[in-house]
Amino acid sequence: MAEPVTAPWPCEIPLAQVDRGAVKLRLEPTAEQRKAIAKQLGLVSLEALSAEVFLTSWLDGAEVSGVLRARVVQVCSATADDFETPIDARFDLRVLPANSQNAPQEEFGDLGADPDGDDPPDVLEGETIDVSGYVVEHLALELDPFPRKPGAVFVQPPEPVELSPFSALKSLKTKDDEG
Repeated sequence: MAEPVTAPWPCEIPLAQVDRGAVKLRLEPTAEQRKAIAKQLGLVSLEALSAEVFLTSWLDGAEVSGVLRARVVQVCSATADDFETPIDARFDLRVLPANSQNAPQEEFGDLGADPDGDDPPDVLEGETIDVSGYVVEHLALELDPFPRKPGAVFVQPPEPVELSPFSALKSLKTKDDEG
């Protein structure tokens, strides 16, 4: 198979291009673009992000699969320290044009969905596939909502103090007795 073509970020591929043959891309945002993505995802920073994405024709739409690699810096929820986490993830999804007769029907809402089955295909708003958008979306899905630095533990609260209304008076009585 041919080497992936390095594509500019952000990357949108016309659905018609995928119809003409498989497309293999390598995406790597610039430092400035990674900074914007980090802000969007609530990260301290996004030190690295690259993805190899493969698009093939599927029904009247496309199948998008890829591998993303990233190094993210997050704030530890236990210690409030910044720490770096490597991410290496695969993703697969399918997309269909808005006018597709194969687009999922919304008559059952989420109740008719099989939780163990494949996700329904995304319906595109136009005639292009926002490849970089899917990379960022799948990066977001890989992030721990409560990140913890390796080895970090929550600090235990101090032992409870006596909350009796007379506990404050005890200390006053002791001081008066000494004087």
